[in-house]
Amino acid sequence: MKKLFGTFGVRRLANTVLTPEFASKIAASYGTLVKGKVAVGGDTRTSTEMIKHAVISGLLSSGCDVVDLGFLPTPAVQYAVRNYYDAGIIITASHNPPKYNGLKLVDSDGIGTPDETEIKIEEMFFNDNPERVSWDEIGEVEKNSGIIEEYIQEVIKRVDVDSIKNAKLKVIVDCGSGAACFTTPFLLRKLGCEVITMNCQPDGFFPGRDPEPTEPNLTELIDVVKATGADIGFAHDGDADRTICIDEEGKFVFGDKSFALVEKYMLKENEGGLIVTTVATSSAIYDIANEYNGEVIATKVGDLIVARELKDKNGLFGGEENGGLIFPDFVYGRDAALSVAKIVEIIAKTGKPLSKLIEELPVYYSEKMKIECPDELKQEIMQKIADETSEFEVDTTDGVKIIKEEGWIIIRPSGTEPIFRCFAEAKTKEEAKEMAEWGISLVSKFLK
Repeated sequence: MKKLFGTFGVRRLANTVLTPEFASKIAASYGTLVKGKVAVGGDTRTSTEMIKHAVISGLLSSGCDVVDLGFLPTPAVQYAVRNYYDAGIIITASHNPPKYNGLKLVDSDGIGTPDETEIKIEEMFFNDNPERVSWDEIGEVEKNSGIIEEYIQEVIKRVDVDSIKNAKLKVIVDCGSGAACFTTPFLLRKLGCEVITMNCQPDGFFPGRDPEPTEPNLTELIDVVKATGADIGFAHDGDADRTICIDEEGKFVFGDKSFALVEKYMLKENEGGLIVTTVATSSAIYDIANEYNGEVIATKVGDLIVARELKDKNGLFGGEENGGLIFPDFVYGRDAALSVAKIVEIIAKTGKPLSKLIEELPVYYSEKMKIECPDELKQEIMQKIADETSEFEVDTTDGVKIIKEEGWIIIRPSGTEPIFRCFAEAKTKEEAKEMAEWGISLVSKFLK
């Protein structure tokens, strides 16, 4: 069992656990395995610059050459690695609060490193034996400041620019002071949209709102969309790999609905294809696949797991219920910029407002809740929940997914925070809420 790595990478309190020494040692361990040119970039957190220097030092000490990409979205780093480099390390804690930071390690395809690689890194880390090369073999550092513009241009190539420009859409963008500040507003202006920005000045304290784009954190964006008569609002997390939409009526659109919307039009455009998602994603994904000649594969939770399956099975499209959409022909990971471009393209080409497009999707209601739980108790509680619910139809691909007549609930420990997450889906809002509360009560029962 891994001690450091979670669902994707390592996240810890910055300069408390995730110190420069910690980061350098992880980087040196990965560099020992890579022995090549490694790209390094990160989000806007106050600790990112400090951690980045430590990561670069660790890589150099193992004999790797380093390309410093600066501050930029996680998918932009993944794009750069896939096209130019041997590996990458991204300094980010994604949606976590500002006091956290983390290290996302990606392989030469730009996909998060697999379990076997992470186990080898942990062995070197805990046994103090990453390789340190002699003074005359220490690596070199260069900078590449052009990746962001190249990444934006590659996104633009993948949508119908003329249709978007002709639609003259008014868009509100809330980057949450994170890495999307460097991409989404510029991308949308290049696509001919009228853009109004919120929290689009990079700031590692995230003064405007919490980095996680949940409905309670986006009340100001909702108000601005309604007040300005905008066609759509977009919000991102700290490292700009997730996109959440607010429709023209100011309604929060859950990530599984935007996933289903893009899935529908990807399948229509390509006359079918393979969709990869997780066991925690809406049943609507399966309904749409059945209607538009698609096939669905469900994996454990984690975008790197979805991305690897998309690569191995030559999938068309994938994603998660949290607003993370994966376009495998471009980036093997969740990509906020292409998600934004694709959604405005769908609105432009159909001539329909987002609310209408969402209404046309299969109707399910979801409820998401979480509860704090110490990491050391997670496995014990999972087993007790599995035993407690054995009378129902249960899927243990990841956590415990309980399937009942009125819907389903998945109860699983977070791989990045000391919490349990409960996702429920049902045919009515009330039933979804009841199931989520039931899930929370099960965790609470065994916490005592």
